[in-house]
Amino acid sequence: QVQLVESGGGLVQAGGSLRLSCAASGRTFSRYTMGWFRQAPGKEREFVAAIVWCGGTTNYADSVKGRFTISRDSAKKTVYLQMSSLQPEDTAVYYCAARGSYYLSQRRQDYGYWGQGTQVTVAS
Repeated sequence: QVQLVESGGGLVQAGGSLRLSCAASGRTFSRYTMGWFRQAPGKEREFVAAIVWCGGTTNYADSVKGRFTISRDSAKKTVYLQMSSLQPEDTAVYYCAARGSYYLSQRRQDYGYWGQGTQVTVAS
């Protein structure tokens, strides 16, 4: 059983930074893709970033390119999302997700495992 636990959310001023963590357990994740999604109030959950666990290939939503960085620590089974130059429009609940495939995907329906989410609020 795959378990994903996010942490690191909070309140930050516009222009600030936060690092989210996603601790993964229950499987060997070498054949998995890990993703971060976010959901703002009244909006659909949207793709943010993804990383192939083996090899480290990454993919980003256009809205976060150059500001967010996804990475993983294999020894700790943890995926990170470093967020910089945060703006109020980045305010959302951020979810970690796992997909049992080497292939990157931005589609929410391709991810079968989800964490409980962590709130990120960016004040203007």
